[in-house]
Amino acid sequence: MQTKPEKKQRLLIDGVLLLDKPVGLSSNDALIKAKRLLNAKKAGHTGTLDPFATGLLPLCFGEATKFSQDLLDADKTYETVVHLGVRTSTGDTEGELLEQREVDVTLDEIEAVLERFRGEIDQVPPMHSALKRDGKPLYEYARQGITLERQARRVTIHALELLGYEAPYLRLRVTCSKGTYIRVLGEDIGAALGCGAHLQTLRRTQVGNLTLDGCVTLDQLTEADDVQRERMLAPVDALLSSFPAVSLPEELAKRFLHGQRLALGRESVELPDLQSRVRVYALESGRLLGTAMLQAYGVLAPERLVAGRGG
Repeated sequence: MQTKPEKKQRLLIDGVLLLDKPVGLSSNDALIKAKRLLNAKKAGHTGTLDPFATGLLPLCFGEATKFSQDLLDADKTYETVVHLGVRTSTGDTEGELLEQREVDVTLDEIEAVLERFRGEIDQVPPMHSALKRDGKPLYEYARQGITLERQARRVTIHALELLGYEAPYLRLRVTCSKGTYIRVLGEDIGAALGCGAHLQTLRRTQVGNLTLDGCVTLDQLTEADDVQRERMLAPVDALLSSFPAVSLPEELAKRFLHGQRLALGRESVELPDLQSRVRVYALESGRLLGTAMLQAYGVLAPERLVAGRGG
């Protein structure tokens, strides 16, 4: 009688993989591949990239998944090539051709239009998106040829930079708030120029304080051995680098890990000047304990705590 092969035990791995997602792969497929290669027990991503897009996709493992929301809410930077004069059903290269027009615009006209899209703008989410209506993603309706009314959302374009223009291709760098659709931005710019447009390429270069520096590809992850793969992970607090740090001596660290609010005003603990979200460490070991809100009068209120692994 044949015995079943033993199921490989998943590992408790904590950290962040800065993945350079390839074109043609969904964010979830990229996560599944990376999770399998690292043999990790728990993993999640920090906001999706469309299959046709490439670039920075931070993947969280173990305790890092507790802080993925911070990156979902973070500003993001993209570089994109907008193909003027051609509209598609999805606003990118994956859709069907809807319309072609002649492109006859000047740099001055482009700059004038770009200025209209800087700052706070209203944007209608695309039908080809994962937003849900009655429990079903909009893209499922779109695939059935159904178009639903969508409400405009207020988003912020912090920076919109013209990198180059060789007709009909417009190269842009965009830094924007969460919830911004670069496909829609490209289409709206094309409409404002009177010729229509879709995205030819889209690459994410920054999420919060994280950049493409130190990014790895799935090919590099595949070719590495187990030890090398774990070394490719950034520490959990890579997600929290924008928060001020507070270090607690041993007794206060224990109380913090029990979820106790700490009145630090009379303690000899160095605190940031402003009331804000902070990352909290154990002074002696340097271990990340979690995040907290630093409130008035030096009160530290725990938010998310990090479980220790072993001793």
